[in-house]
Amino acid sequence: MKNFSDKIAVFLLVSVISFGFGFASKDILDSYAGGGVTANVSNQYPSSVSQDKNIDFGIFWDAWSVIEKKYTIAPLDYKKMVYGAVSGMVDSLGDPYTVFLSPAENDLFSQDMKGSFGGIGAEIGFRNGFLTVIAPLKGSPAEKAGIIAGDVIIKVDEKDITGLSIDEAIMLIRGEKGTKVNLTILRKDEEKSRDIEVVRDTVVMNTVDWKMMDGNVAYISINQFKDDTGQEFDRIIDDVLLKEPKGIVLDLRNNPGGYFNRAIDIASRFIDEGKTVVIQDGGKSKEKYTAQGGKRFDNIPVVVLVNEGSASASEILAGALKDDNDVKLVGKKTFGKGLVQEMEGLKDGSALKVTIARWLTPNGTDINHDGIHPDYEVELTEEDIKNEKDPQLDKALELLK
Repeated sequence: MKNFSDKIAVFLLVSVISFGFGFASKDILDSYAGGGVTANVSNQYPSSVSQDKNIDFGIFWDAWSVIEKKYTIAPLDYKKMVYGAVSGMVDSLGDPYTVFLSPAENDLFSQDMKGSFGGIGAEIGFRNGFLTVIAPLKGSPAEKAGIIAGDVIIKVDEKDITGLSIDEAIMLIRGEKGTKVNLTILRKDEEKSRDIEVVRDTVVMNTVDWKMMDGNVAYISINQFKDDTGQEFDRIIDDVLLKEPKGIVLDLRNNPGGYFNRAIDIASRFIDEGKTVVIQDGGKSKEKYTAQGGKRFDNIPVVVLVNEGSASASEILAGALKDDNDVKLVGKKTFGKGLVQEMEGLKDGSALKVTIARWLTPNGTDINHDGIHPDYEVELTEEDIKNEKDPQLDKALELLK
C-alpha cells in the first residue's frame, strides 16, 4: 500500500458513522416503536429549501412511502431509516470530519474524551477508503504490540473489513479487557500484510509526562488534549522550573489532537499574553485566539517534536510556537487536520460534529491537508524503535546543546 491520499476521517476508537440530519418531524420520532409514518412536513421545510425551487423535499417522503408499502423482506426499523437518511445528507458534504453520532456513539465519544476507554488504544480513520491507524496512543496496547501510525487494517480476527463502516469495524476491534484481537495490517512500503496480536485493555491516559535528560534538558510529552490536559500541564510546571532546565523538548508526536482550548492553554505558558495563538477562519469572518496571561517558560530554548501522527490541536500548538518564538520543529511533516468542529447535541441523545471553520497559524498558514513541515526532517524507522533508538529526539537535544 503506497502513496496514500491525505484525505482522512479522524476518529477515536468509538463507533462513528458519517451522518447527521436534523429535520425531525415529531411524528417520525414518536413512530420508532412501530406503525407507519405518513407525516406531512411541507410546512417545516428549512427556509433554504423553501426558497430554492429546484428542491422538492417531497421526494424523500415519496421514497419513504414506497419502501413502507413495498419492502417486505424484513421488518422496517424506522429509527435506522431516519439515521440512514441523515447519513446520506451529511455524506453529501464530502467532509470526513462532519459526522453524526447516534446516542450510543455519542456516549462512547464522551467517554473517550474524558480519557478512559476500553480497546487497543489507537486513533483510527479512513484514508483513501481504507481503515488506517492515525496514531497509537502512548503506552497503549496497540503501541506495545508494534502498531504504528499509517498502518492499514484489512482484517480483524481473519474477518475481511473491506466495505464495512467505521462503526462496524470498531465494534470488531473493541472487546473485553484481557481478550486478544488479531489485526491484519498493511504497512507503507511493504508488499505483504502482517498479523499483529493485541491484548485489549482499559486505556486510562495521563496526557502529560515529563523527565529530566542529560544536559539538564526537560523532556515534556503531551499525548492528547483532553478535558484536564491543561491542568495536568500546569501541575508539572513548578517541578520543571525547579530543575532550572537549559532547554525543553516538547514531544507532540502521535498526538492526534482533542480540545483546541487546551492547546491554547499550553501555548499561553510559552507565549506573551495577548499574542495570537491561532486564527479561526470561518470564511466570512476571522477570529483570533490569543495567549491568556500565564507565560511561565521565558528565555528557555524549546524544540518541538512532531510526526505524521501529530494532528489538529497538536498542530495548533506546534504552529503557534514556531510562528511566535521561532521554535524549531524536528521530525516529519504533521498530519494536516486544520478544520474546526463544533458539537451540537440533538434531543434523542445523538449529536452532530460539524465543521465550522479552518485553523490558521499566527502567520496565516493553513494547517489543513498540507500540515506543518519540520525545520529538520528526521526519520524514525521501525528498526530504530526495535533498537530503542530515537534519532528525532537526539536531533532535538543536539539543537539545544
